[in-house]
Amino acid sequence: MQPPQREDLLAPIFDGDIVLTQPIEADRAGLATACAADSETWPYFPSDWGPVGFDASFSAMLPDDQRCPFVIRQDGRIVGMSGYVNFALGRETLEIGNTYIMPDLRGGPFNLRIKRLLIERAFSCGIRRIEFRVDARNSRSQAAVLKLGAQQEGLLRAERVTWTGHIRDICLFGLLPQDWAKGAGKGS
Repeated sequence: MQPPQREDLLAPIFDGDIVLTQPIEADRAGLATACAADSETWPYFPSDWGPVGFDASFSAMLPDDQRCPFVIRQDGRIVGMSGYVNFALGRETLEIGNTYIMPDLRGGPFNLRIKRLLIERAFSCGIRRIEFRVDARNSRSQAAVLKLGAQQEGLLRAERVTWTGHIRDICLFGLLPQDWAKGAGKGS
């Protein structure tokens, strides 16, 4: 069987009022505005997506072949980003990460809708394992990943140094199709 193909993962994703598309230069200003709505989130991220670091982070994201980023639009307005990172398509594995959703949409069903779109696309393209890597300090994101049916598999100590200089520990979560079918993929 042929491994999952990157181009299949890159196609736009549509779900009613939500559209996920690959970012282009024309999206820079809209995503910068969305990211500027929340200064408390960025210390958890490896790079700075706040007003000071946004342009460098956006520019670095576009040519990175280990990433498949999406800009999230609701009713035409850019409200965040998420995507696939750390492809290991030969092993049928990838990570969903770099997720940011504006504060007014966070904490409710919106994040689940976005994750459902990304997870179902990945599994339908032949991915058999999805990983989530969450800063150990970020309990809100850890709880959100557990709601998806993912299992915490470990802690990667001192996994990286972030843009703030913090030496970050990462909680590693794994999601298999059977986990998804029992958890949020079942419609819960």
